[in-house]
Amino acid sequence: MFLDQIKTFVLLSALTFLLLIIGFALGGTSGLAVALIITIIINTLSYWYSDKIVLKMYNAKKAGHSEYQKLHEIVKEISIRASIKNPKVYIIDSENPNAFATGRNEKKAIIAVTKGLLELLSEQELKGVIAHEIGHIKNKDLLISTVSVILASAIAYIAVMARWFMIFGGSREGDSMGIAEIIVLSIVAPLSATILRLAISRSREFIADETGARIIRDPEALANALIKLESAPKLKEGNRAASNLFIVNPFSSNSFFKLFSTHPSTTDRVKKLRKLSFSMV
Repeated sequence: MFLDQIKTFVLLSALTFLLLIIGFALGGTSGLAVALIITIIINTLSYWYSDKIVLKMYNAKKAGHSEYQKLHEIVKEISIRASIKNPKVYIIDSENPNAFATGRNEKKAIIAVTKGLLELLSEQELKGVIAHEIGHIKNKDLLISTVSVILASAIAYIAVMARWFMIFGGSREGDSMGIAEIIVLSIVAPLSATILRLAISRSREFIADETGARIIRDPEALANALIKLESAPKLKEGNRAASNLFIVNPFSSNSFFKLFSTHPSTTDRVKKLRKLSFSMV
């Protein structure tokens, strides 16, 4: 787990460094200042409203205590084990079995699960999934995920500005940057930012798996749940913007290279969980 934490720190630092390089390259100290201002604005808006945006995106509704009593009991039980405040529980009206956690911090945390998840999993497997999401909350992944998305978005925005500069400003004699340099920044920079952001997401999934498995002391339950979720039919359409938040990618990713996957392979996750299970015997 410690190595994964270090990896996350390095990747976040790389994103920040990439942002600073782009800002400075485009406009020197002035460009750097503009890049930082943009990041601060996006950061502020995302910090206060990101959870509401995500819940609205998937049309999630509060889970009634009477209708979803067992689910609330499981969330409360695992929250007590993890020594965190009981998060709010939301339901997504989707047959795709999945779940995610959101919120700007532990006190404002929310766990959302789909109806398909409740229908597919056994009680112990459901505990494994809830423990994984509570693992994200306990490890403060909600903030890390938001920061990585914000930085990657800022880089993409600056890259768009660079392309417009190339189109309308061109490269005049005496300019600090030529057309070739601007092309590199406007294409390679956002691509690099995306790769770094997805790498952060994959790293945090491994950590949440281990944290959740240790909370309920049953790695096999989460491993079995992941196998079922991976085998379930994927969504054919929908908003992919927050797909990295889910415990497994809700969309089919067969057409993408592994480099661009928002999640580590289920096979690798199951292997690590079963290795952990063996060590806990």
